[in-house]
Amino acid sequence: MLDFNILNDKQKEAVFTQSRHVRIIAGAGSGKTRVLTMRIAYLIAQKGVYPNHILAITFTNKAAKEMKSRVADMLGDENSNTWISTIHSLCVRILREDIAVFGYPRNFSIVDQNDQNQILKEAYKEYGIDKKDISYGSMLDYIANNKYAFIDPLRALDLASGDLKEEKKAKVYEYYTKRLAGVYGLDFDDLIIFTVRLFEKYIDIKEKWSRRFQYVLVDEFQDVDKMQYRLIRHLASYNDNIYVVGDPDQTIYTWRGADVNIIINFEKDFKDTETIILNQNYRSTGNILSGANSVIRNNRQRVKKDLFATTSEGAKIIHKSLDSEESEAYYVKKNITRLHDDGLAYKDMAILYRSNYLSRNIEKVLLETGIPYVIYGGIRFYERAEIKDILAYLKLIALGDDLSFIRVINTPKRGIGQKTIENILALAKENDLSMYEVIKEGLYPKNKDTFEAFIKMIEHFRELLKDESLEKLLQAVLNDTGYRDYLLNDNQTERLENVKSLIDDIKNYELTYPESTLDEYLQNVSLYIDKDNSEISDAVNLMTIHSSKGLEFDTVFVIGMSESVFPSERSLADGLKGLEEERRLAYVAYTRAKRLLYLTDSRDFSFVLSKAKTTSRFVEEIDEDYITHLNEDLHKQSTFSYQNEASFRKSETRKEASVKNNFKKGDRVVHNIFKEGVVVSVDGAIITVAFAYPHGVKKILSTHPSIKKI
Repeated sequence: MLDFNILNDKQKEAVFTQSRHVRIIAGAGSGKTRVLTMRIAYLIAQKGVYPNHILAITFTNKAAKEMKSRVADMLGDENSNTWISTIHSLCVRILREDIAVFGYPRNFSIVDQNDQNQILKEAYKEYGIDKKDISYGSMLDYIANNKYAFIDPLRALDLASGDLKEEKKAKVYEYYTKRLAGVYGLDFDDLIIFTVRLFEKYIDIKEKWSRRFQYVLVDEFQDVDKMQYRLIRHLASYNDNIYVVGDPDQTIYTWRGADVNIIINFEKDFKDTETIILNQNYRSTGNILSGANSVIRNNRQRVKKDLFATTSEGAKIIHKSLDSEESEAYYVKKNITRLHDDGLAYKDMAILYRSNYLSRNIEKVLLETGIPYVIYGGIRFYERAEIKDILAYLKLIALGDDLSFIRVINTPKRGIGQKTIENILALAKENDLSMYEVIKEGLYPKNKDTFEAFIKMIEHFRELLKDESLEKLLQAVLNDTGYRDYLLNDNQTERLENVKSLIDDIKNYELTYPESTLDEYLQNVSLYIDKDNSEISDAVNLMTIHSSKGLEFDTVFVIGMSESVFPSERSLADGLKGLEEERRLAYVAYTRAKRLLYLTDSRDFSFVLSKAKTTSRFVEEIDEDYITHLNEDLHKQSTFSYQNEASFRKSETRKEASVKNNFKKGDRVVHNIFKEGVVVSVDGAIITVAFAYPHGVKKILSTHPSIKKI
């Protein structure tokens, strides 16, 4: 049933336009799917266009299914055989019909990621490459980048210019392409590349397909890359009707090839383009939208628009600075509990973060307090491979167990094969020893030098454990095993961030429990690993901001709102381009919230950043009319640049050094906010105090009026 009265004025304009080239700038929550499906229904029901002469391209199977369902509901199944599909599915249909000109059969195989990994496994064996040196993910990125640049394996080898690692990649690339060709296989990148090549080499085939589609509509146009755009233009070339929908302010996938300039410069490619802006938001309250608008307005590379709400102004955005990441997590937990007690389901709340490593503290607190949660599109912190690797080293040092030995003996690679591990395991069972004891006692005669070096390293770690802190032990493990270099060499930035977060974790644990042992720390971690909420239907949603795109929640907490965390340090190194993408990411995060939006940051030292943290500019850029800062004093301080703050702190430290400290280790003290505690160390004018849960260990100026002996 068609009812165009449900559309607002701008939506009607977008549905009924008679222009051949149309760009719809659709803000977050502005009803773009409704407009797209209504446009298709209008073309069929009112303009008399045959359904199969309309092509609608989207980028996820979920979106394609939803669009098909809506069109069928409006027109009935008999009038809904429009070509609505993902761009990859469309390419499959085209190639099934015409790939024979390349000598491929119509029933060519489509290679998925498991198949790709199997081919890489074969290639790595052929060329003696360990996937710990070149991960499958980085190799597939290398192959895709070369394909998209139309660089064949021979040219890639030439470009390697004697670099051994690059030459290995080029050889694997050659093996991979030959292996695919041998089974007439195409991977997902090939589907688009082959179709573009097909259209550009065989003009008659391109014309056949572009004649079929009287109208071409494209959803999520801000996410297209150059090759996809090239394909879309070919498809629309004959009838010259192209209708694109997207939001430049939500271009957050440039690392995947998306190019914001494509939607921004669309009117340059199609001179008579009509641009219609959908800026009436049906999702968020006025304060949330106005706050998001005030942030994104700082970007230069955008199409100007301001969203406005159809709902009330609602509550202001809440910003809270905490003294540590742990305190930040407890603050979020407290509000989740309060909201849930007031009747809000856990599933209607989401915790968003810029990078995966930031989930560690919030996961721990939710597990401790029994609040169910799910990681959307990700893996729990302590279950991530790099965290399990490092914990296995620590377990081997503390316990010498076989499972840990098996996990780390060849991580990073030491030339130890599976057969060797099986032989050592058999000897361990035969002699009633652990696998580590087997090699320590020399019962396995092969790989002698490798095992002696490994034993020497582990025994050195055990000696360190007697005198050094757990943090220093962990740093030694990362350096001496080569694990840190292994991640650095393969450019595994996110995994490095996770490992640095583990350093923060062990340091905070040690400060909170100064007399604790490595064994006790490992037992503590095992409590988090053993708990699993995955089967619970009503659970808080934890996810990266990238994963949240397209979703909405009643209440959203965006944690880790610290400079160099968000915007990330890596992005800031990319200059204005990187900063503007980060700002678009903040805009996406804020506009996921329907009713309540909380922004939190912490003011502690970060091992991930190797410096103290300050509040993100994406908090400071929110107009004061739309946000409440719960610690106004800290908010005012945050207007200092980090450099000024660092200089200020150095000056204060020099002053403090001259002050006589009347505290000593073991003194019982009371603090105005943290209450009773015990001094665990003294360093000049600074005392380190262990307070009761949940405050933990704090460094405090001994002359500060907030603290005194009891």
